[in-house]
Amino acid sequence: MSPAPEIGVAVFILNDNKILFGRRLSSSIGANTYALPGGHLEFGESFEECAAREVKEETGLDIKNVEVLTTTNNVLSDSVHLVAIYVRAQLSDPNQIPQNVEPDKCEGWDWYDLKNTPEPMFEPLKAMLQDGFNPFPTDS
Repeated sequence: MSPAPEIGVAVFILNDNKILFGRRLSSSIGANTYALPGGHLEFGESFEECAAREVKEETGLDIKNVEVLTTTNNVLSDSVHLVAIYVRAQLSDPNQIPQNVEPDKCEGWDWYDLKNTPEPMFEPLKAMLQDGFNPFPTDS
């Protein structure tokens, strides 16, 4: 029997023209790559609730205006199938500074321009951005 897909929520936290990325250290999905804050969707949780919880747990930041942007469906190995829900959020207070709340899981957090993202990046996220995905709101 194949393992069930894992469902994760990844958060594009936008601050001016920058996005928050951190380098994962643990043996979890995306180890040793730069990724967005986020994590596993808990039973009964909305995507927005998951985003706020994971961001707080990982960075200490409070977020608002969480919007679902897109999803990806990635089979990463014979035993890992990840469905990722990508959301966008803003800082509740723009003066907040990200903290490395889980140093056993992440090297630290920093802001990066979309044109100068850190490497190595989590492969599904990298592919999505290279294909032209833009997490920033566009003026209508």
